[in-house]
Amino acid sequence: MDKLEGTSLDITKQNIKKLKELFPNCVNEGKIDFDMLQTVLGEEIETAKEKYQFTWNGKTAAIKLAQTPSSSTLRPCKEKSKNWDTTDNLYIEGDNLEVLKQLQKTYYGKIKMIYIDPPYNTGHDFIYKDDYRNGIKKYIDQTKQSGKSNPETSGRYHTDWLNMIYPRLLLAKNLLSDDGAIFISIDDNEVFNLKTICDEIFGQTNFIGNIVRATGTTTGQDSNGLGKSFDYILCYSKSSDFNVGGVLLSDEDVERYNLEDEKGKFSILQLRRTGNEDRREDRPTMYFPITAPDGTKVYPIGPTGYESRWRVGPETVEQRLRNNELYFKKDSNGEWKVYYKYYLDNRTKRPSNLWTELDGNKKAQIEIKELFDKAVFDTPKPTQLIQKIIEISSDKESIILDFFSGSSTTAHAIMQQNSSDNGKRQFIMVQLPEDLDESLKTCSKSNEQIIKNAIEVCDEIGAEHSLAVVGAERIRRAGEKIKTVWLDNHKSEGLFADEAEEFPVDIGFKVFKLDSTNLRPWDNENIIDDDNLFDTMADVFKPDRSREDILYEIMLKYGIFDMPVTKAEVNGKTMYKVGSRYMLVCLEDILSEADINAICNEQPRVVVFKEAGFANDNDKINAVYNLTKAGVEDVKCI
Repeated sequence: MDKLEGTSLDITKQNIKKLKELFPNCVNEGKIDFDMLQTVLGEEIETAKEKYQFTWNGKTAAIKLAQTPSSSTLRPCKEKSKNWDTTDNLYIEGDNLEVLKQLQKTYYGKIKMIYIDPPYNTGHDFIYKDDYRNGIKKYIDQTKQSGKSNPETSGRYHTDWLNMIYPRLLLAKNLLSDDGAIFISIDDNEVFNLKTICDEIFGQTNFIGNIVRATGTTTGQDSNGLGKSFDYILCYSKSSDFNVGGVLLSDEDVERYNLEDEKGKFSILQLRRTGNEDRREDRPTMYFPITAPDGTKVYPIGPTGYESRWRVGPETVEQRLRNNELYFKKDSNGEWKVYYKYYLDNRTKRPSNLWTELDGNKKAQIEIKELFDKAVFDTPKPTQLIQKIIEISSDKESIILDFFSGSSTTAHAIMQQNSSDNGKRQFIMVQLPEDLDESLKTCSKSNEQIIKNAIEVCDEIGAEHSLAVVGAERIRRAGEKIKTVWLDNHKSEGLFADEAEEFPVDIGFKVFKLDSTNLRPWDNENIIDDDNLFDTMADVFKPDRSREDILYEIMLKYGIFDMPVTKAEVNGKTMYKVGSRYMLVCLEDILSEADINAICNEQPRVVVFKEAGFANDNDKINAVYNLTKAGVEDVKCI
């Protein structure tokens, strides 16, 4: 019976495994033969001492930090959650670096879209320093340090920000699916540095674009420079498999579809090739006649009378003629011109990288006030912005991640979009539970009232004064508002008579809190002395942790954190079924042969026991034998 691993995914080991699979001839006695690897790669190896590169003090440590496994866990908080038994959404309180590590085993390559709005490093943002030697202790300390900023006078002003963002983006890339993309909001302070490190992490060829977004406000009026009326959203894909989706047409776009036939309204595009390579000699097979309605043979002729070419070949032209998809029109000289019909039905357009038509930051503040009757976040993004990103980057079944969730606009936008198009998108929000009382002590005058309002919200719902609490409450209130609007619209349109008709959008969320591992042997911070040695050996679980804490840590470390869980009675003992007959977790003591036989009857693929649950080694060996004989593929113990 093998023991379950107690740490997050080992990124270094994962990368070495991939390298060995790609270059098996570069493996010598289980190790990478670097000289052979250089030989195989040939001219692709950069050997010059002077080369283009981007580096700073701490970059190597930042890479090591991302690759260092973590033993922390995510503890369930049902009392803070909404619709725990039915929701697929997650809201995680914790340091996003540690959380990203914990998500690796379950969500590696599964996230379709990531949006983050990280600190802009304006001189007032909280840029905390990571310490790979003591991740969970550092996190606990930092929840009390949310008021600290990174002033421009700091000697490590840009360095601290780069060391913060770099390891998080490395881990985020792992989570993206091959057809996924990440969108990162930023402003002038770090846009150059962010673009450079994203080129390095995601690859220059995977740069999709830099969106310029009008904020609707002009800041920096008291400086000697220009006022700022926009910020940026950098977009990178995981690979070439990503395709930017179309956006809905504007009223102005629709007006161009001013022609109509039996298939509906359409616009036209000249069938003759224009621009580069538009001459007959460029593609000779695409110079041929097309018969006009009066029998005239029409050739592709350029504006100065030269022989040009069509956009498509003769077979495609014949097919479009049969489908009535070509349009003939005479020009001012009475010469026939041939056009291709573009129909309005379900048409979208490629989005521009200049977004000026969306709600600005003022509208975002109004959205918050409509939910809370007061401002509780200082710089929220408008939901319309995130909805547009969702529209061009995800499908209706996507998992979407925001690990700087802040005001929870991303979760709000996902629920709103699901309500609009009957989508089933899931969200994962991650937010550091910054202490609002500590923030109030060091905040600027402009933010003082906002933080006081946020504290009032926490008091109203009887919760601790934490930014994460307010973010979760925004999701709760936004979901109920979306549901109310949906029901009102359906009633007004006469789409149903029964008010109890099920609302199809998932507006719930499971809350988890980052914490140290529930198991003493996995806790590298746990100090065992002679007095508690035998107690520790008798029970590996920490005394203040519940069985469900341990259950979800098992799922997290096994990589099935996204599977549903049901509690079940098996031979009179309480056990947990994970997924559809995938895993059965038994944390009971003194297991008998009848208990093992009952577990066999459940037909799980994986079984996890508490090692101390067996009276002796012989019972444990017999249990493994019987389970394997019954078809169980993997038996683990903790």
